[in-house]
Amino acid sequence: MSDLPVSIPTRAGAIASRLSRTLGVCAIFTVITPVCADPRAVVELFTSQGCSSCPPADKVLGELAQDPSVIALSLPIDYWDYLGWKDTLADSRFSARQKAYSHARGDRGVYTPQAVVNGTTNVLGSDRAAIENATKRTQNNDGVMSVPVTMTLSGGQIKVSVAEGSGRSGEIWICAVSKAVPITISRGENRGQQITYHNVVRNVLKVGDWNGKAGSWSVPLENITRDGVDAAAVYIQDGNRDKPGPMLGAAFTSLN
Repeated sequence: MSDLPVSIPTRAGAIASRLSRTLGVCAIFTVITPVCADPRAVVELFTSQGCSSCPPADKVLGELAQDPSVIALSLPIDYWDYLGWKDTLADSRFSARQKAYSHARGDRGVYTPQAVVNGTTNVLGSDRAAIENATKRTQNNDGVMSVPVTMTLSGGQIKVSVAEGSGRSGEIWICAVSKAVPITISRGENRGQQITYHNVVRNVLKVGDWNGKAGSWSVPLENITRDGVDAAAVYIQDGNRDKPGPMLGAAFTSLN
């Protein structure tokens, strides 16, 4: 994924209005109540509107999104766009991320629907039992999902706080998320279907590098806000953008 945010035209007044409605006019400092506290897994689903095998996986992702111990994210890819339907949610950065996972594992396992669990294990995205088994296996790996992460909102800024993790390091990323996006597909392999995509990542931004020490970083809310974005996810991941490793910690919260 690019560490440059997507350019999103927003008006300060519109953002202030949304914040005042959500937080109250007199709110000065608000702790965002996390939807997912002490999560056990980050599950990334690489999916496509043009893939006939993907709708069952999209349904499973929606079910996982209801599990408060799982941060489930949908990352639509663009490499099937030539099949007759251009995915309306796809982002080339997600295709690049999926390929980076493959290179990090040392295999050629790039397909849809593919779920990557805690940054290390890939399984068929429509196989919920396989996802659950992968979650249990990766939890036994040293350091996986061991670093507490919190988010707070103050003055139009999202503050990301990370606890100490001795001997660990990684990158911190924040994702702008739309919790439910219904799409009617009129061409291609899924022609005639209406599919709801859950926890769709709409924008990504590198927050900073983490050296294992406790610290805090601030992200302007306007950098991730766009129409339809109503949640945010943040994660710390070992490695880097080109060679992603295990997930070390994460948090997810609604923004409304």
